[in-house]
Amino acid sequence: MKCREGCGACCIAPSISSPIPGMPNGKAAGERCVQLSVDNLCSIFGNPERPAVCSAFEADVEVCGSSSDEAIKLLGWWEQMTAA
Repeated sequence: MKCREGCGACCIAPSISSPIPGMPNGKAAGERCVQLSVDNLCSIFGNPERPAVCSAFEADVEVCGSSSDEAIKLLGWWEQMTAA
């Protein structure tokens, strides 16, 4: 599956423990990444400052569903199921 441009769910729903420019302690689940633009595009996409976990993420129907709203719900569920 190809990423839905302007979705942004993967930059909101999951927690990210590694540093992000502007968020040195990462981000909590459900918190919008400061690098996510108003158009829901990653402003550091393709840059070396982008966390490895973000670069490694691949869109998949099991985590992205068929819409941005569904992606938020599914990614939130996965976050809860894998939280330590």
